[in-house]
Amino acid sequence: MGKLRTALTELGGITSIALDGVVAMRKRPFQGAEFLHQCWFLAKVSAVPLILISIPFGMIIALHVGSFARQLGAEANVGSAMLLAVIREQAPVATALLIAGAGGSAMCADLGSRRIRDEIDAMQVMGVDPMHRLVAPRLLAASVVAVFFVSIVAVAGILGGWFFAVVVQKGTTGAYFASLNQLAQLPDYYMAVTKAVVFGFTAAAVACYKGYTVKGGPKGVGDAVQASVVITFILLFFQNAVLTIMYLNLVPQKM
Repeated sequence: MGKLRTALTELGGITSIALDGVVAMRKRPFQGAEFLHQCWFLAKVSAVPLILISIPFGMIIALHVGSFARQLGAEANVGSAMLLAVIREQAPVATALLIAGAGGSAMCADLGSRRIRDEIDAMQVMGVDPMHRLVAPRLLAASVVAVFFVSIVAVAGILGGWFFAVVVQKGTTGAYFASLNQLAQLPDYYMAVTKAVVFGFTAAAVACYKGYTVKGGPKGVGDAVQASVVITFILLFFQNAVLTIMYLNLVPQKM
């Protein structure tokens, strides 16, 4: 019961700081400089690793899909199966993992360092709302950057799939790209973007909560960073399962 109570307390704290951050976004003046700084920071630390994992990820999917399609005599449909796998699952999940692992950990460490140096307390004494000044721009930046990242991952994954489907498995480029729209539809991309926004927001909310409430000095900051990454991964995969189930049951699939 103690562990369950702790987990519920953590979840409540994450939800509370996320809601406070959303409310703080409506306050004026909007922290545009901090928002742009966080967007640039997330792009700088996550973009290259994101592309580097997206290409081999797409290759692996193409290898399995192509092998299965060859057994069924459906090599011409490899492109459509690749697009579904990349758009629906690979792109938003890879985006979330990189934002949580690279950007989220840095956010947590930054806020944690401010907390142990009493900067956040000093801001409150001076009448500056830390939610408006620090948390809200980070939540918004992670959500916006995730939308751009999901498109990058989708393109990189499809190109990686093309390499394995055409170069390695001796398929044809025309057949690969001609089959892309056989099973995929525009709502698939909308769902990928929705997942990316939800995942990016969640990663930032967890990082901000763990950094904002850190205790125990420098060691506490390290523990908070580690905990934020683990908690974010657990929440992201749970959210992914829920969103995927809702999408498949609510949106008619292309036959």
